[in-house]
Amino acid sequence: MIEAEQLHARILEELDLTREVEDEELTKIIHQVLKEAGEREYISLNQRTVLGKELFNAFRKLDLLQEFLEDEEITEIMINGTQNIFYEKDGRLYQSEKRFLSKEKLEDVIQQIAAGSNRLVNEASPIVDARLSDGSRVNVILAPVALNGPIVTIRKFPKEAVTMKQLIKWNSVSKEVAGILAIYVAAGYNIFISGGTGSGKTTFLNALSQYIPKDERIITIEDNAELKILGVANLVSLEARNANAEGTGEVTIRDLIKSALRMRPTRIIVGEVRSAEAIDMLQALNTGHDGSLSTGHANSPKDMLSRLETMVLMGMELPLPAIRRQIASGIDLIIHLGRLRDKSRKVLEVTEILDYENGEILLQPIYSFKETGEKNGKIQGVWKKVHNLTHTGKLLAAGYKEAAEGADA
Repeated sequence: MIEAEQLHARILEELDLTREVEDEELTKIIHQVLKEAGEREYISLNQRTVLGKELFNAFRKLDLLQEFLEDEEITEIMINGTQNIFYEKDGRLYQSEKRFLSKEKLEDVIQQIAAGSNRLVNEASPIVDARLSDGSRVNVILAPVALNGPIVTIRKFPKEAVTMKQLIKWNSVSKEVAGILAIYVAAGYNIFISGGTGSGKTTFLNALSQYIPKDERIITIEDNAELKILGVANLVSLEARNANAEGTGEVTIRDLIKSALRMRPTRIIVGEVRSAEAIDMLQALNTGHDGSLSTGHANSPKDMLSRLETMVLMGMELPLPAIRRQIASGIDLIIHLGRLRDKSRKVLEVTEILDYENGEILLQPIYSFKETGEKNGKIQGVWKKVHNLTHTGKLLAAGYKEAAEGADA
């Protein structure tokens, strides 16, 4: 049987590595090598096509990974060293028959990904977060930290940004809830999106951003640039940077938020708050940047508040009452997302932050998702309005008088 490794070595012999070889020339060399191999041993047309694609990907793209990346139904890829490759499709995990034949091949792909994001990963710095050209999120952990490493986890992003219309079609949110959230975003309410891993926070943030008025100046701040804000001409996208090999040159989310405040933003969008940058984000929300958005990991809106308190304390020693006052005055709404047992992602709750009173932050649910049963293995339910919005000042200031009156009713 023809071994891809032998063909790979034969192509390397034919390549002139002293200059850059064009795709067309590489393709010709691959076809020639396959033709020679076919004269020694029979290769079916289908096998020749598969081998040709694999060999081209090995030289020009991300080797074995490329076919997983090109499959639009696959949403996540997990490479456990050279032992196993798992992937997620339709919310379920599958084990692939394919695997990297050597640790060196896998490490070559990892270095290619890291270099593409201007990141550094090696034994001295074995953990890195990076992204692919399409915005897909990549996490790498090398040996010796990963005992069966290298470990690569890729969260794929759709080629086209998911719209709120699509989320409604997928029954992730109701038309009514989406409509009122669109008004809240346009009116400049500060919104925090919470949820567990894989609950769709970044996707929902992208969808919400389509309701930002197109004449505003938006600054996005992320660890790895994933957001796809469409239709906003005055858009600035900032990305954090890790330290270099000498341990210098690091640019943190905190640094970027501080710089963004000097760039005359209308709104600031922080892709995810996970550490001490929470204090800088809250200060931005409390200094006139209405309509700002962010996300964070949490199991409920109340849990999100607790996590924010903890994150603020990572960056600054403040009394808890002072932190809670900042949160209560800075954030208007929390949209909580969840991934249900049928693997669907839904808006579970839209909660208003009312005030800080008697040492506690007061919350009031506006909408809540209630399960009504199951049909064909899919959870059925409705979004019920629980309370009216209390703080309608921003609606009135933005000219949404009807929405404000409806909230007061």
